[in-house]
Amino acid sequence: MMTHRTAPRSTAHRHGVRPWLYCLAALLCLHAAPALATSPAQAKRPATTQAVASASPVPAVSTAADLAKAPARHTELDFTLYKLGTGSGPTVLVVGGIQGDEPGGFSAASLLVTHYAITNGSVWVVPNLNFPSMVKRSRGPSGDMNRKFAALRKDDPEYDTVCRIKDIILDKQVDIILNLHDGSGFYRPKNEGPMRNPMRWGQSVIIDQASLPGARHGDLAAMGQKAVREANGGLLSPMHEYHLKNTRTAEGDHEMEKTLTFFAIRHGKPAFGIEASKDFSTEQRAYYHLRVLESFLRQMGVGFRRDFAMTPRGVLAALESDVAVAFFDQRLYLPLDDVRASLGYIPLKKGEKVSFTATKPILAVVDEDDGYRVFYGNRALTRITPEWREYTDGPGALSLDVDGRKLTVPFGRMVTVRDTFTVHPVDGFRVNAIGAQVARPDARDDSECNVPIKKKDFQNRFSIDKSGNIYRVEVYRGEKFAGMILVRFEGGAKPGKRDMRPSVAGRESLLGY
Repeated sequence: MMTHRTAPRSTAHRHGVRPWLYCLAALLCLHAAPALATSPAQAKRPATTQAVASASPVPAVSTAADLAKAPARHTELDFTLYKLGTGSGPTVLVVGGIQGDEPGGFSAASLLVTHYAITNGSVWVVPNLNFPSMVKRSRGPSGDMNRKFAALRKDDPEYDTVCRIKDIILDKQVDIILNLHDGSGFYRPKNEGPMRNPMRWGQSVIIDQASLPGARHGDLAAMGQKAVREANGGLLSPMHEYHLKNTRTAEGDHEMEKTLTFFAIRHGKPAFGIEASKDFSTEQRAYYHLRVLESFLRQMGVGFRRDFAMTPRGVLAALESDVAVAFFDQRLYLPLDDVRASLGYIPLKKGEKVSFTATKPILAVVDEDDGYRVFYGNRALTRITPEWREYTDGPGALSLDVDGRKLTVPFGRMVTVRDTFTVHPVDGFRVNAIGAQVARPDARDDSECNVPIKKKDFQNRFSIDKSGNIYRVEVYRGEKFAGMILVRFEGGAKPGKRDMRPSVAGRESLLGY
């Protein structure tokens, strides 16, 4: 089964179905500016990232305001293909996440989707090929996927995934393939010690053979060496030097014969492995991946811009920016950068699979017992305990007085409040400021409209964030949920620095590639 959606800044091609997990492609953060909400992610997203028409087009979504035009998404956890760029000229396919304990690779691929504009040619990105292994921080819960491209039994749990990524590799539009990995130690052509020798993989560009006769970009060694030279122009330390590693796969390396890149080579497609050392932090790994990757883009004639500084600090800031999810056509929006470890009584739609959008392609919502766990890569951010509700059509927005200003705030947005806000009545609906204790003008009215509400009126434990600044304002018709906005109070406790890397420290395989 394959489903498609079209968006103006990135196109997500969904592939297949997996039980128990739900993920939808990175769209936009719905976060608000101090007056009305505009999305920082939207504002920073390069405008030239081009959508590609799908086989079954849906209405294009161009701004946070018209996200409601997007169809309901009920896609379970699976890999995602993003097609970025002009749709003409050279096409580079980038794959991350084939082994889930290699966060540098899938983080770099994710940044391509969210923070790059492709101005000439096309870049196709699969940032989350083996999403179950990413969430579990495992090389592969069903075995090493990068050893399944030569032969595979049909009853293998990953058979369908491998077949579909093969089809993408063989697409006539794809010119070269880059497979992103994190490898142990530092590859060196000669033995320099236990972690720096020919058996290691980190800090290498990998080719299966020196050339691919008949291919348009068949001088693999020359392209790889140029990528190595350009990566070495931005080393953080001389000890991080890159080298070209030729596995000479066809000469009898039976392990490498099973890999994704050699599958491409056997079918006449130039392919390279890119390895960053597992000795580094996630952002340093992604930094090196992107330096090598950008060299290949330039060599292929693919034009691009990125909206962050090419430094480890710039990479980290991009990874940690605008991490959020929204549920059921953006009626319910949750920023995650300072989110509490557990969120309770979240009104999710009764009788339907959870559908959501996310600002990052490596965000996932995982079905867990009587709730859901939100993951960013393999980092668990929060647990959601739902309050199952019937949904109803609603006004789509609330009218508020915010610090003396009259504002209309659409559902799924966040508005900043300095001191006081008041919600105007909505005929036929009641408003519930979750966790607020206020005196209503009419004790018989259970709606918190026409009541000035300050931060001190809220019980801190009901906040979305650990700092106690963000609260839910929900709208109901009777007991049916219509929608929600968030209010964020200025001047309160500032969020502490939270590690939002899409990975947590833990054991990683000593293997490579």
